[in-house]
Amino acid sequence: MRYKNCRVLVTGGLGFIGSNLALQLAAEGAEVTVVDPCVPGCGGDPANIPASSGIQVVYANIGQVQRLRDHIMNADVIFNIAGEISHIQSMLNPERDLDLNTRDHLRFLEACREWRPGVRVVYASTRQVFGVPEYLPVDEQHPVNPVDYNGVHKYAASQYHLMLSRKGGLDAIVLRLTNVYGPRMSFTAMNQGFLSVFLKRMAEGLPLAVYGDGEQLRDPLYVSDCVSAFLHAGLMESSVRAFNVGGGEVLSLRQIAAISAGVAGLPEPKRVPFPAERQAIDIGSYYTDSTLFRATTGWAPQVSLEQGMREALAYYVRHRAVAGAAR
Repeated sequence: MRYKNCRVLVTGGLGFIGSNLALQLAAEGAEVTVVDPCVPGCGGDPANIPASSGIQVVYANIGQVQRLRDHIMNADVIFNIAGEISHIQSMLNPERDLDLNTRDHLRFLEACREWRPGVRVVYASTRQVFGVPEYLPVDEQHPVNPVDYNGVHKYAASQYHLMLSRKGGLDAIVLRLTNVYGPRMSFTAMNQGFLSVFLKRMAEGLPLAVYGDGEQLRDPLYVSDCVSAFLHAGLMESSVRAFNVGGGEVLSLRQIAAISAGVAGLPEPKRVPFPAERQAIDIGSYYTDSTLFRATTGWAPQVSLEQGMREALAYYVRHRAVAGAAR
């Protein structure tokens, strides 16, 4: 119960990672407030936080700082997970991505610096900031060369966190996450990544497909392992402030699809041509070197892809049954 009686603020707390994190914090005895405006396309869903959880929900954008003043001032730890994650959407509407992933974070962090100086803020960044890998696995020293606006804007926001920490205004940790999957991923938000597409089709009993030859490598991270990384980061002591966090298995997209299909009892996945808009921002193979974070915190991923997909599929089947009964 590391967070027992701790006052915690989770931005983006009705979304996929944020809601799983908020629920775990509440289970550990924390006093949890989540902030989420439920912007269309970003995955926020009020159903992700049941009323019985005891979690306070504030429907606001993190850029609306005056509405968040008391919550910021009272926070012992802030987990900053708000933002748009769609790479394709960022290319179609870059100014929207700029607002959600950069301007709003600047306003929010300036408010944190003013009203709660020195507070621990853990920011959810992305592997996408590195762009096409120059070598594998990708460690913290890898050059930053994003291939889309989402990566540029997320990198800018991470630099806000780090710069304000160097100046003593915040005590921030940045986690650059690989592909995260599991319960509470949005099935309605567009372009949320191939793992959400796989899970949606698995839940619907539809066959899976991979683009191209499917040989691109990934290291999927199950959401409970991701949450564990955030919990470690919220309390860690370290002079290093930016870490890469990835899963424990390196698998090709073809292997990921085959394992997922096997879990759902689906036929062998098909291979289909790469859509042009996705090909333009595809980074090829990527997997993470999490050595630094593991050595600093003792964290390690625990859930295999097969186990994670089974648990996630069971959640969605159960959730669909509950929703059907409610109707």
